Amino acid sequence: MRFAQPDGKIGHAEIKIGDSHIMLADEFPEMGARSPQSLGGSPVSILLYVEDVDAQAKLAVAAGAKVVRPVKDQFYGDRSGSVLRIPSDTNGTLQHT
Repeated sequence: MRFAQPDGKIGHAEIKIGDSHIMLADEFPEMGARSPQSLGGSPVSILLYVEDVDAQAKLAVAAGAKVVRPVKDQFYGDRSGSVLRIPSDTNGTLQHT
């Protein structure tokens, strides 16, 4: 779902991952909604558990994401890492248990 304002800015959008909805919008300072660029980086990080972390990391990079921390086996038992900085400067982690 996506609702654009008359000036082209996105007032509301939703994506669904599994059974979870994530709501997004462009920057609207008058509503307290700031972009990562205005803040000098994002205060938000999203962690997704996926079946094949290596394949998903490759797909994210192919879509323009930048690897910040490569995928590897972690000391706590998960294969995780692959912290990706998406072009909007939002941080994301892909992880598999």
